[in-house]
Amino acid sequence: GDICDKKTVEDLFTEYNIDTVVHFAAESHVDRSIEGPSAFIETNIIGTFNLLETARNFWKEREDVLFHHISTDEVYGSLGEKGYFREDTAYNPRSPYSASKASSDHLVRAYFHTYNLPVTLTNCSNNYGPYQFPEKLIPVMIENMLDEKNLPVYGDGKNIRDWLYVEDHNSAVWLVLQKGKTGESYNIGGENEWENIELVNVLCEIAAEETEKPKDYYKKLIVFVKDRPGHDRRYAIDCSKIKKELGWRQAFTFNEVLRKTV
Repeated sequence: GDICDKKTVEDLFTEYNIDTVVHFAAESHVDRSIEGPSAFIETNIIGTFNLLETARNFWKEREDVLFHHISTDEVYGSLGEKGYFREDTAYNPRSPYSASKASSDHLVRAYFHTYNLPVTLTNCSNNYGPYQFPEKLIPVMIENMLDEKNLPVYGDGKNIRDWLYVEDHNSAVWLVLQKGKTGESYNIGGENEWENIELVNVLCEIAAEETEKPKDYYKKLIVFVKDRPGHDRRYAIDCSKIKKELGWRQAFTFNEVLRKTV
């Protein structure tokens, strides 16, 4: 169903007597938000509002319930060469996508403060893993290599992202559901920063090995393209809070699961 369809959401709460919402549903690709922001406003803001309203009306004053909201490190804006996003970093979204997620974060917190709705929030870095939808960087590059198409890299390729394996993200969310403090936010990072161009080069080498091609075979497909408008330079997460307070740790090593992803 569509979270923007209030009746569907209400029917599901009633039919399944839902006591916990884990709100993963979102439009989440920056490039698409630049080309067509309206879907991001609809899903990420109006859809979140629908879920919150339904939860509030259905749960009334119950305390044995939880609304957990999944968000992104992009709400914090862009970092220089040093420093990290912390839970108390001021919001500074720079794309329609990150602005819509920042808005939904504020709505969730407002429902906690205004209506005492039990909520928790997590803000994560870039996810990756097997079978990811082919619009994100890693699956796009893998598919283009297999089709021997160009590998488009924005700008100078030196934009930095912190990469979080999907199973590590899931384990963190599960821990917040069990132990997280109501009203709190937790940052979830991979502590695994890569320049885009470095990451693409590594992917090329893994793909060449897996397809039994020469080591640099796919690197000749790399092309630098005009930079994305408002392209944030660097994201990096300080996830010491979730480690210290809830005991979370990443369980996977980048090289191992990047190969698994390829």
